[in-house]
Amino acid sequence: MNTETKQPALIVPRLSLMMFMEFFIWGSWSVTLGIVMTKYDLSTLIGDAFSMGPIASIISPFILGMLVDRFFPSEKVLAVLHLIGAAILWFIPEFITGQQGGTLVFALLAYMLCYMPTVALTNNIAFHSLADSEKSFPVIRVFGTIGWIVAGLFIGQADLSASPAIFQVAAICSLILGLYSFTLPNTPPPAKGKPFSMRDLMCADAIALFKIPHFLVFAICATLISIPLGTYYAYAAPFLDAVGFEKIGSLMSMGQMSEIVFMLLIPFFFKRLGVKYMLLAGMLAWFLRYAFFALGVSEEIRWAVYLGILLHGICYDFFFVVGFMYTDKVADEKIRGQAQSLVVLFTYGLGMLLGSQISGGLYNNMFADNTDVSTWSTFWWIPAISAVVISVIFFIFFNYKEDKREA
Repeated sequence: MNTETKQPALIVPRLSLMMFMEFFIWGSWSVTLGIVMTKYDLSTLIGDAFSMGPIASIISPFILGMLVDRFFPSEKVLAVLHLIGAAILWFIPEFITGQQGGTLVFALLAYMLCYMPTVALTNNIAFHSLADSEKSFPVIRVFGTIGWIVAGLFIGQADLSASPAIFQVAAICSLILGLYSFTLPNTPPPAKGKPFSMRDLMCADAIALFKIPHFLVFAICATLISIPLGTYYAYAAPFLDAVGFEKIGSLMSMGQMSEIVFMLLIPFFFKRLGVKYMLLAGMLAWFLRYAFFALGVSEEIRWAVYLGILLHGICYDFFFVVGFMYTDKVADEKIRGQAQSLVVLFTYGLGMLLGSQISGGLYNNMFADNTDVSTWSTFWWIPAISAVVISVIFFIFFNYKEDKREA
């Protein structure tokens, strides 16, 4: 960790701006992509389109973790990846308006292979540059969530939710961040000089954690609960559009607003509930969210949809953020990085990939020759019931006795 005297001037606002743009880019196109694809008769490929991010999450550690971080400074890699990404984003609208579905999916894969490594790179730059990361990093990371919120509000208020222009908005911001990244503090390759190790590449040391029963249960349930998460990201926006909501980008940003609130409440609940019951609360929140969506199809209780969106804070923070905290407690200091990478691989990678594909199959089957809005109720009850089953499995088999003094 850097000393106070070596911390660059104005580093917190500089890194906050970096994090703001990092998530503005992602939030500006991914939230309403499903609506855009539906408008241009590409709805049967929504599941495939949203599978590209998880696939990139699986592949990118192999590209970045063992090659890029051994030879190039993080800020230079961040710059190049965002500049390449900007070029790809700029041309994606042509594939949409031309209804070139296969080309669109391939372009999204190419882009996400550029983008997903930048999430880790921004974290690496921040941790390397801060003298007191425990105090300053949460402040910086919150600006990422704010960036996502602002992107949603902008897209919604500008009436771009159903427009391919969302990608050009993202492209412009990606270009700016790419150029801005060259000005960020020098962050040398973290693994420079270290020999290539297949053991590290395959996270072999972290895999040994599966011998711990409660961690094995956590890993399985984390993967399974990420399947409904993939369903939400892919089909929440088309659902809101189908039942008559407007300015959907702005509406869905309410979820990120609640994320900030519950992020700040984690320490309060952590002391009172502990790891198991916070994780359980997060999983049960997924059931409530989808139940509210299913019930909200009816015009009489359309207000339930708003509650479903606002539950995003509990759904995400209480399971995923607390899950990373739990992993940090369980893993030995030498393998914490590998352990966290493994959790990302199982959740954002495998779990969300399964979620995108399974929900895509459900959607295509249920809505192929059917435009009845009430069908959405059945669609959402499926992940709702799944979340309950996963929660029961977790409650019965997850037996982790934490140190109350740490809590």
